[in-house]
Amino acid sequence: MNIQTLKTEWFGNIRGDILSGIVVAMALIPEAIAFSIIAGVDPMVGLYASFCIAVTTAFFGGRPAMISAATGATALLMGSLVASHGLQYLLAATILTGVIQIILGYFKAGRLMKFIPRSVMVGFVNALAILIFMAQLTHFKGESWPMYAMVAGALAIIYIFPRFTKAVPSPLVAIIVITLIAVFTGSDVRTVGDMGELKRALPTFMIPDIPFNMDTLKIIFPYSLGIALVGLVESFLTAQIVDDMTDTTSNKNREAKGQGVANIVSALFGGMAGCAMIGQSVINVKSGGRGRLSTLVAGVFLLILIIVLNGFLIRIPMAALVGVMFMVSIGTFDWTSLKTLHVMPVTDTIVMIVTVGAVVYTDNLSIGVVAGVILSAVFFASKISKVHITSEMDEALNIKRYTVSGQLFFASVSDFVASFDFKEDVDKVELNLAHTHLWDHSAVDAIDKVVLKYRENGTKVKLIGMNDQSSLLVEKIGVHHKPNAKAANH
Repeated sequence: MNIQTLKTEWFGNIRGDILSGIVVAMALIPEAIAFSIIAGVDPMVGLYASFCIAVTTAFFGGRPAMISAATGATALLMGSLVASHGLQYLLAATILTGVIQIILGYFKAGRLMKFIPRSVMVGFVNALAILIFMAQLTHFKGESWPMYAMVAGALAIIYIFPRFTKAVPSPLVAIIVITLIAVFTGSDVRTVGDMGELKRALPTFMIPDIPFNMDTLKIIFPYSLGIALVGLVESFLTAQIVDDMTDTTSNKNREAKGQGVANIVSALFGGMAGCAMIGQSVINVKSGGRGRLSTLVAGVFLLILIIVLNGFLIRIPMAALVGVMFMVSIGTFDWTSLKTLHVMPVTDTIVMIVTVGAVVYTDNLSIGVVAGVILSAVFFASKISKVHITSEMDEALNIKRYTVSGQLFFASVSDFVASFDFKEDVDKVELNLAHTHLWDHSAVDAIDKVVLKYRENGTKVKLIGMNDQSSLLVEKIGVHHKPNAKAANH
């Protein structure tokens, strides 16, 4: 990376990055506490993780302006490990998670992004927006009208303030104004301090207090592998979304390594595993964040809030942060996807709806993505599995000539084989494969079956027009050209 790129990524947007980082830091607090509760650990474990991961990825990550911290997607996978073996095993699992992610980064796992279709991406984004919105609804339980009024006020400030000036991010203004209103009116709305105990203590370096042996590895490896994969899927998708929002590119393989380093650092300072956060990344970008400085400021200011500004932090009403998250939900949802539903291919619409449904039902972003990708693959295989076979009869020579068009692979071979009448009264069959391609063992096996079935009935078969790759595959694993080959073998 050259000096100019470093300057741009770190100092190309200083004021915007600092202000947006401050906004993100405030929004990270309740999320980190909530995710700690999901994982079954002390709130400070999530807060320390968010600080360590944000600061580390600012330096080592592959996507400037993306926010990484403790997340719900990874926290969901930790609960049973913590319940059965305790925090120390979670810290060890987090270190192993980081090691796996670094290895995957060196094996260029970022290339897998090209296999995620646009319909899955849209479904993922829309599902996330719905989850963010639904997660805020719990904060209204037991609250009276001041909560609703403050949320409405926060949203009004967020959307109206930019009409007057964009010098200061409107979410930051909303948080400050709503906090002042809550303090001076003596409102009893729930605050950040009510979410959990926030200690004024710096994270300290520690080595997990566990036996380092194969028994420990057997316990933590399944958790580490799951967390590593889920974390990378969410991080890659978040990076892609930020790429689209900022019209820039990112290095997904570097991001995988950066996430790995960040998780190792987090564990060594008493934090849980995490990954990129789409909600907070969207807040950062919409608040003006564009460079690595915004991610660094988010992590550093988070620690400042905990240690120095603890008194202010615990008095921030949840209503202000709920308003900010509602803004994120509205801004994240791809509204154009609803307008274009009637013109999208039916299969794309189904994939998008299944992705959204799977994510919302399971509360797991990765499951939705996997379901969408698998369904897309099935639809794609179905589309290209159509083979077209035409034939013409040369009465003079008693030769039947077949021309095959389409792709021959596991999904199309049944229709291919069924297109021939092996008992027809002809001397010779000529199979023109110039307009097809053989992709796998199933395709070669189908060619073998056709040739050998005809031979069994005394009909000669000639293959013509096969391309070089298909010929090589047939030569390697085909049997019809070998001595004593019989259809019975198939």
